[in-house]
Amino acid sequence: MKKKATSFNYSDWWTELSDARLWPELAVMVAVIGIAWGISFAVERYFVVLLGDKSVTGLRRTALRGVHRMVFPFSLLILLLVGRAGLENFGQDVRLIDLAVPVVLALMIIRFVVFILRRSFRHTQALSAWENSITALIWVAVTLHLLGLMPPVLSAMDDLAIQLGDSRISLLAVTKLLLFGAIALVVAFRLSDFIEYQLMKTQTLTPSLRVGFAKFGKFSLITLAILLVLDGIGIDLTALTVFGGALGVGIGFGLQRITSNFISGFILVFDRSIRPGDVISVGDSFGWVQALRARYVVIRNRDGVDTLIPNEKLITSDVINWSYGDRNIRIKIPIQISYVDDPEQAMGIMIEAAKAEPRILGDPEPVCRLLGFGDNGINLELRVWITDPEEGLNNVRSSVNLIIWRSFKKKGITIPYPQRDVHVQHVTENRRDDK
Repeated sequence: MKKKATSFNYSDWWTELSDARLWPELAVMVAVIGIAWGISFAVERYFVVLLGDKSVTGLRRTALRGVHRMVFPFSLLILLLVGRAGLENFGQDVRLIDLAVPVVLALMIIRFVVFILRRSFRHTQALSAWENSITALIWVAVTLHLLGLMPPVLSAMDDLAIQLGDSRISLLAVTKLLLFGAIALVVAFRLSDFIEYQLMKTQTLTPSLRVGFAKFGKFSLITLAILLVLDGIGIDLTALTVFGGALGVGIGFGLQRITSNFISGFILVFDRSIRPGDVISVGDSFGWVQALRARYVVIRNRDGVDTLIPNEKLITSDVINWSYGDRNIRIKIPIQISYVDDPEQAMGIMIEAAKAEPRILGDPEPVCRLLGFGDNGINLELRVWITDPEEGLNNVRSSVNLIIWRSFKKKGITIPYPQRDVHVQHVTENRRDDK
C-alpha cells in the first residue's frame, strides 16, 4: 500500500529530517548521488579521449562538450526518478526526492543554457573559468525560489545595510547592482559587437568612419546600460554630479594619460589621418594599421609582431603615413660599379631589371641616376615606384638586386670592393746576435 506524501515543513526542517520515515529516502539520495558521481567519473575518461582527438572539430566537438556537461545532472535525475519509483513501491516517503527532482532538473537546464550562451561569445580563458561560477550562482537562486526560501533570504540581505547620509546601502542593493550591471554590460557589449560587425561589412563608408561609428556606438551603449541599471535599482541620478566632480579630480591627478589616449582615439578616427590598412612609421616602429582601439593603435610589422602604440603618441609625435594621400611610394636601390665599366650600360641594365619586377609601376617610369664617384667605384641609384607598400619593401629590393646581379655577370660588369694601396717608404732591419 502506497503512503501519501505530505509537503515538507521548511520552518522546522531539523525536526523533519529527524523523522525516521525520511531515513530510507535520505539513504537512497546519498546512494544515488554517489552512483551519479561514479558514472560521471567513468565517462570523464571517455570524453577526454574524444576531445583530445584533433580530428573532432566543429559541431561534433561542441555537441560532445555539451553532452559532457550533462552527464552528472542527467544521470542523477534518472537515478532519482528510479529511486522514487522504488520507494513508492515499498510505501516509503518521497517528499525529499520530490524536492530534489526539480532542483536537479534546473541544474541540468542551467548548465546547458550557460554552455550555449558561452559558445556564442568569443572564447577566452577567463570566460571558461567563470562558466561554473555563473552556473552555480544561477542554480542557487533557482533552488531557493523552488524551495520557497527566496523571500526570507532577500529580507535578510536587505536588513544588512549601512546608512550614508540620506542614502541606505544594503547587501541586497549591492547584489542587484552587480547582477543587473553585469547583465546590462554583457548585452551592451554584444550589441556593440554586432553593430561593429555590420558596419565593417558596409562598403559605402570609409574605414575611418566605420571605426568611428563603432566606437561611438559602443561608448553610447555602455553609458546607457550603466544609467539604466543605476536608475533601475533606485539610485538618484542627480547624485552622479558628486561622482562627476570626483571623476574630474581623478582625471586631473592620475587619469590624464588614459583620458588623453581615449580622446586622441576619437581625434584619429574623425580627422582620418590614420585608417585601418595604412602603412605608417612611428619612431622605430614600421607596419600596417590593423585596428584602431579606444586606447591604442595596433600596428603589425612584416614579422607578424603586433605593436600597441598609445593614441596620444600618434597625436603628439611625428608619424610617417606612407599611404595617406597617395599609396604610391618610391624605393631607392643604390648600386656601385667599377671604374673600368661603362656606367651608361650599367644604368640601362638596372632600368631593364626594374621593368622585369611585376610590382614596380610603369608610370612613373623607373629611372637611374649617377650620384657621384666614390673611393672604390661609381655610385649609381635606381629609383622605382610601387603602389602596394603593405606587401613589403625589402622583398622588392631583393628581387631587383638579384636580377641586376645576374645581368651584370652576363655583361661582365663588376661590383667593386674596398681596395687600399700600401706604400712602404722605409724598412728598418733589426738584427740580434744569437748568443
